[in-house]
Amino acid sequence: MCITSDLLVKTSKGIYCPKGDFYIDPVRAVKLALISHGHADHAKSGHGHFHCTDATGTILDRRLNQSDCTTHAWEESFEIGGVKISFHPAGHVLGSAQIRLESEGKVWVFSGDYKRQADSSCEPFRLVPCDVFITEATFALPVYQWKNPEEVFTEIHEWVTQNQKQNLNSVLLAYSLGKAQRLLTGLLPYQKEPIWVHKSIEEMNQCYSKHGVQLPLTSPIKEWKKLSPYPTGQLIILPQAGLTDDLVDRLGPHRIASASGWNMVQNAKKRVGPTNGFVVSDHVDWPDLVQTIRETGAKRVWVTHGQNRSFARYLRECEGVDAIAWEDLENDARG
Repeated sequence: MCITSDLLVKTSKGIYCPKGDFYIDPVRAVKLALISHGHADHAKSGHGHFHCTDATGTILDRRLNQSDCTTHAWEESFEIGGVKISFHPAGHVLGSAQIRLESEGKVWVFSGDYKRQADSSCEPFRLVPCDVFITEATFALPVYQWKNPEEVFTEIHEWVTQNQKQNLNSVLLAYSLGKAQRLLTGLLPYQKEPIWVHKSIEEMNQCYSKHGVQLPLTSPIKEWKKLSPYPTGQLIILPQAGLTDDLVDRLGPHRIASASGWNMVQNAKKRVGPTNGFVVSDHVDWPDLVQTIRETGAKRVWVTHGQNRSFARYLRECEGVDAIAWEDLENDARG
């Protein structure tokens, strides 16, 4: 059970720090927020002011058009209400941060979303020792164990090559922020022709390029409809929402595959025939999740979204950690 003497408490708006009077990744607009990264489920518009990393600031300026923001370099220390704060790479997407908070000799770390696999499109994860660790549990089941990324990108390249031999276009479905750029950097050694991308991906590509990430040449998919005849054997990366009926009609013969960690289970269910897509995740898998908890040295763990109750139980029974799921934390009325 959460007690009010804790540095952080659960509220209806999200995680709140009474001592500093700020929130972390709040779900509704607040006066002051710390933002871990630029995905919409973590970064909402309307905050009076927010703090984030330099790269996340660039992304949020494009996504939210909200400039009332203070950005920080990695591991730069600053204080709010006597709480010492710093941002440390989470390895999820460009600019994604674990947020370290220190007060009265205790260290709390809010991990946000994170992964430990190699990914040249963003800063690599850095372990932050702490007393209390707040972790996600998106893929917190032993079945979720990712392949070496190079193997997966080779599989994608072979799929594209096979489609080209059949004069088919290859459509990869991926989030505009993070997943698309990971695919682009992973395919950089293979791709000779420009890759067609949705406008939302191109906008995020500009943010990535601004922060020094090397990406392959791309072409905006909106230019596709100006071509006659439509090309074949092309690679196209789109968010799910970008695959409109109008565009599908213009793509000509094509195959579609998704890039997602959820394909680990979906593919296993399909014992014959084509799979649903490729297993590419920007979240930590089971082995790295457990390893991270151990290496932080945290004696207390809060487990947020995903398989939070089952993972909290595993931590208590198998790892000897005082762990509690988000749903089981007492809600603080001040939120």
